[in-house]
Amino acid sequence: MDIKLWTRWVALHAVPKVFMGIQARRGNPMGALIANHGRGNDPYPLMEEIRRRGPLLRTPFVWASADYAVCREVLRDRRFGVTPPTGVKMPRPLVRLLEWTDPLVANPVEPPAMVIVDPPDHTRYRQLVAQSFTPRAIEKLDTRVAEVTAELIESLSSTPQPDLIADFAARLPLVMIGEILGLPAQSHARLLEWGHHGSPLLDIGIPWRTYRRAVDGLRGIDSYLTDHFDHVRAGDTTVTPFSRMAAAHDLTDHELTANAALLIGAGFETTVNLIGNGIVLLQQHPDQLALLRDNPDLWPAAVEEILRIESPVQMTARTANCDVEIAGRRIRARDMVVVLLGGANRDPRVFAEPDRFDITRPNAREHLAFASGIHACLGAALARIEGATALRALFEAYPDLRLTETPRPRGLVSPVARPNLPLSM
Repeated sequence: MDIKLWTRWVALHAVPKVFMGIQARRGNPMGALIANHGRGNDPYPLMEEIRRRGPLLRTPFVWASADYAVCREVLRDRRFGVTPPTGVKMPRPLVRLLEWTDPLVANPVEPPAMVIVDPPDHTRYRQLVAQSFTPRAIEKLDTRVAEVTAELIESLSSTPQPDLIADFAARLPLVMIGEILGLPAQSHARLLEWGHHGSPLLDIGIPWRTYRRAVDGLRGIDSYLTDHFDHVRAGDTTVTPFSRMAAAHDLTDHELTANAALLIGAGFETTVNLIGNGIVLLQQHPDQLALLRDNPDLWPAAVEEILRIESPVQMTARTANCDVEIAGRRIRARDMVVVLLGGANRDPRVFAEPDRFDITRPNAREHLAFASGIHACLGAALARIEGATALRALFEAYPDLRLTETPRPRGLVSPVARPNLPLSM
């Protein structure tokens, strides 16, 4: 057994899981929300309970909010920063333990991935990565998304027992991110495996075997990406905006591979969840699917409503850099605020009848599914295109599509309709 890795898992997952379980038994809704994730439980009643207790709920370990206005304010307020593992309010010896056990691999949810660092490093990383998501780049990707989607739809017809996650929803974003990074097509199978194993790291309290498998996957992708970018710097690969960034020597190897892994993880996780949840929601609401068949121009609006009602990422967190007053409550420096994106997107003060799936909802695009502020998702435009293109093509190609198993949630922080979605067509 890798003692350092096991020790890190205990600190990051086992101890929080036990603590949250104790809090859940004491009636704390935030503790229950964390402790019960991944068990197929509906998280929204607990989020509603948190909202009922006020705009900001103080718990024994964090502040929490499902209030749209508070969540949006915290995400946009520069007095708050992101929360890396060593930035959580904890005893100094535990911080040192986490530093000592850091496997130093391309982890998309730990520094130096830009989603988990603040300016000035965040600004530097984001400016470079943003070259892959300019309006001109997105216009080109739009065409490519349509081509890849058509290929995947065609391959479904020749697959004996197709699975809509493994054979469709997961493949589209991985092909697109692979091409953005300049990775060869033969790497896609490995990217899919790494994405599948690595995505649980977005959750809290995952089992030891799951954590070890995820880190092993990160080690594999770290080694692969390091070799890939060595070739890029030698001029031996397809030129993409991201490969030009790699060749510029603006980042260290670890900075480069961590942010490339972030693109793979975020591009895979957000979009596969969006497509998977969209398939399930439209199966459950045939009246909404009928509207789309009568008016295909509504597909972009449908994607916004899917993002709102089943946010691909349900929660995130920010840490106060100084004493801050929000909603009449004083938050001390280094206190953490858990921002319940899924709850905020169902705030009845913003979204009328928030639990109703309505693709004609006029303000659906105001959702916080892609966060907000300086850490808003860079790939949001691409995810929207992928979601609308994939869902429309699927339901037009297979109008009689039916799932053969009951969908179930996979997790809390990063839910998807189901790891597998077998279907009949």
